[in-house]
Amino acid sequence: MRKVLVESGKWKVERDYFCRRVFSFLLSLSSFLVIISCEKEIDIDYRSVDPIYVVEASVSDDGMKARVSQTQDMDNNNTTSDVANAHIKVTGSDGSETSLSYRNKGLYQSFATGKAGVTYEIDVEIDGHHYTSSSVMQRRPSINKFHFIWKDIMGQRFLVGELLFQDIPNQDNWYFMHIYRNNIGYRWAVKRDDSNPNKEQQQLFSIASEGSNDKDMLREGDFLHIELRTIDKRAYDYLYSMQIMNNTGTNPIANFTGGCLGYFSAYSQVTLDYIYHEADVDEEE
Repeated sequence: MRKVLVESGKWKVERDYFCRRVFSFLLSLSSFLVIISCEKEIDIDYRSVDPIYVVEASVSDDGMKARVSQTQDMDNNNTTSDVANAHIKVTGSDGSETSLSYRNKGLYQSFATGKAGVTYEIDVEIDGHHYTSSSVMQRRPSINKFHFIWKDIMGQRFLVGELLFQDIPNQDNWYFMHIYRNNIGYRWAVKRDDSNPNKEQQQLFSIASEGSNDKDMLREGDFLHIELRTIDKRAYDYLYSMQIMNNTGTNPIANFTGGCLGYFSAYSQVTLDYIYHEADVDEEE
């Protein structure tokens, strides 16, 4: 993982999540072919495809960002797919207009912040082609509690993370939660408030069974950074489709017009830092 800034590292992690899921079917197919190739040689009718632009962009109360890259063929040995020649503009329904400046390694940025209730439209122009999307900035959420619980499931104890947060009252809400472990993406989920509107929301994150040597099992002293975002329905629909794509066998729904991959989200966010200590894990009541 590249480490230019902590923030750019997070963008790299989020882009990695996206790329891994978009091509999960291809990776699974490749693994299957490797297995059976131990027994028999087979010919693959592989065709090169044109690269597709990938845009991961946001407007938040911390600023505006976009990461632009390209997909690569399986036989492409280039070490980078970052795009440095994009022209990116974000306009708001409040009359605001902001151009994002190129920083490095595919990252474009502006320190202009978003405002709740404003609809933002992004236009990404690359070599005369335009890719557009829109998103409505949401109000800021609030975290009530984050902790870990030992849950008994069919006689086996499992470590589960529980995030409790307050639903924003008197409106429909959609949420995105992301946990980083030692500055690396670890768990994420999306949730809507239809099951308990205007009240406390709960999101559980399954970790591993007690005594597991799985690499995902938390270790004493692990640093966790939790981000809770309020997002609009359009961003939720995209992320939810990405969350279930392994089960449906389909790619995420389109979020941009023009034919590029990726998504754009205007959001408000709160964060929480947590140090994991096994002695602090609660027992399920």
